[in-house]
Amino acid sequence: MKLLHTADWHLGKRLDKYSRLEEQQAVLDELIALADKHEVDVVLVAGDLFDAFNPAVEAVELLYKSLKCLSKNGERVVIAIAGNHDSPDRIDAPDVLARECGIIFAGYPHAAIATGELCGGFRIIKSEPGFIELQVPGYRYPLRLLLTPYANEYRMKTFLGVGNEEEEMRNVLGGHWQQLATKYCDDQGVNILMAHLFVMKKGELPPEEPADEKPILHIGGAQAIYSENIPESLQYVALGHLHRYQEIDKNRLPIVYSSSLLCYSFAEAGQQKNVVFIKAEPGKKAYFEKLPLTSGKPLYRKRFETIPEAVNWLQQCGDAWIELTMVSDDFMHAEDRKQLLQAHGGIVTIIPEIRNKLGAADGAKTIDLSLSIEELFAQYFSFKSGQQPNDELMALFKEVRAEQVNE
Repeated sequence: MKLLHTADWHLGKRLDKYSRLEEQQAVLDELIALADKHEVDVVLVAGDLFDAFNPAVEAVELLYKSLKCLSKNGERVVIAIAGNHDSPDRIDAPDVLARECGIIFAGYPHAAIATGELCGGFRIIKSEPGFIELQVPGYRYPLRLLLTPYANEYRMKTFLGVGNEEEEMRNVLGGHWQQLATKYCDDQGVNILMAHLFVMKKGELPPEEPADEKPILHIGGAQAIYSENIPESLQYVALGHLHRYQEIDKNRLPIVYSSSLLCYSFAEAGQQKNVVFIKAEPGKKAYFEKLPLTSGKPLYRKRFETIPEAVNWLQQCGDAWIELTMVSDDFMHAEDRKQLLQAHGGIVTIIPEIRNKLGAADGAKTIDLSLSIEELFAQYFSFKSGQQPNDELMALFKEVRAEQVNE
């Protein structure tokens, strides 16, 4: 059985004031072509279909058009879950019509999907909250899917029946998965988990969440899930949320973040984006490989000390989005800024870095704009309060900033 794992489309997301919709259309066309080339039976979309709870009309149209093309009018089945950027109600809303095209949506972690026929000969033969079993045309064995859309603590308490306030969410979710796996996931079918969560190996440093991302590890959000919480009877775990391709805990089973479709912030500059092609059959290890995506403009971060050097590079770097840091002894002049902007139309940000930070009136410190917004906030907080902000306050600042950026 052949599957394609993708995630974090973030349709409608902008880079500062610049739309990425045209690039998103191009990369989705590329994804559809890869699905056709590899004769994929099932496509898994592991959350963050949109970038906001209330996406623009153009982003909604692009989603439905792309999913319909991916499903080949029902010749292959597409299963998509909600991420932390998505409104679960919006994701669930078109399910009845979507099923007629071979598309299955799951918005909430307790989603109970109706059994029955889909177009193209697909059949949902078993279902309960968080689980479906599919009969795929041409295969004598079924596909079992554990589905976990993004779940914060409130949703898990509401939908998974958590009674103990201090009970760890990771253990509750792990127990839920294990119950489903024990009941359904034997070696007579293909067994896969798809989730939009923050997953890490216990005892290791947690992977970094994307810049400008609504963080999952935050006050009132969800805890990190450990790889040991995932049942070993599963053959592949298709994850969404982290924007860089990575494999978590390679010693157990494939637990994979496929990456986002595009580089969505300059913190992701230079990252290779991918989808994952999977071949699986009952009772055997799943084969998987990442397939690189080449559509979309590259993102460049460059630092220069002279205007002519920067202009020369800009004139040769091609079609791209650019963040420039310009080092100087004094503040940047308007003519210098104008010269840079005329050299390339893809400059998103110009960051002045002042080499001489002395000489300000009354000995006051100048602001180093080359620092990150988190570092600048920490400096300001320290200046105002006389102490460094603690981890909880920094996490709250990051959450508030992400909400502002993604409005």
